[in-house]
Amino acid sequence: MATETLVLAQEIDFSMWGLFARATLTVKFVMLLLVISSVWSWSIIIQRTLVFRQARAEALRFEQAFWSGNPLDELFDQIGSDPAGRAERVFAAGMSEWRRSHRTDGALIPGVQSRIDRTMDVTIAKESESLQTGLQVLATVGSTAPFVGLFGTVWGIMNAFVEIAEAQNTNLAVVAPGIAEALLATGLGLLAAIPAVIFYNKLSADSDKIIAGYEAFADEFATIFSRQLDS
Repeated sequence: MATETLVLAQEIDFSMWGLFARATLTVKFVMLLLVISSVWSWSIIIQRTLVFRQARAEALRFEQAFWSGNPLDELFDQIGSDPAGRAERVFAAGMSEWRRSHRTDGALIPGVQSRIDRTMDVTIAKESESLQTGLQVLATVGSTAPFVGLFGTVWGIMNAFVEIAEAQNTNLAVVAPGIAEALLATGLGLLAAIPAVIFYNKLSADSDKIIAGYEAFADEFATIFSRQLDS
């Protein structure tokens, strides 16, 4: 009897594809959902990593140009009012408001300092929203994928017990396939959730650092204008 059970168990395909093929429709749907979620998460992780790397490089190049000692008006004329770089857009927003605040006679419209601050704050908020695009998906996948996988496991085990009752047989050849199919759903859930949680925390921290750099630059830029206004 034990030899017969072992032979039957060896004939069962325990590969991932074999387990997926034998799973019920509900468990298959759960597995497909988790695989799609994992692929979607990795596409966001790769894309955001490249975007953050580019943003840091752009900010470094701009800061070098900003602190090079060249006149700010000259730098603004070089990059234009709608530059490609994120840090440059913060600078361009402040400079554009500065130029719009000059009257035809050369005098400044009152309240220019506060308007420049608000303009740069709005630009930084837009850049922050742009940088964090997709991170909510990682947070959602990281928090829900294990429970989705657990649902698939519970459903699969329930069906495995039903099959055991119908077969009225509890040997390994009957029990193992259903349990393995059910546990695969939990494994896929963890496979989707763990990278999503890790990279969500990392990318969120990277985004905060980049935004903090923009805010620090805006404060320094506002200080420069404050000195000019006071003088």
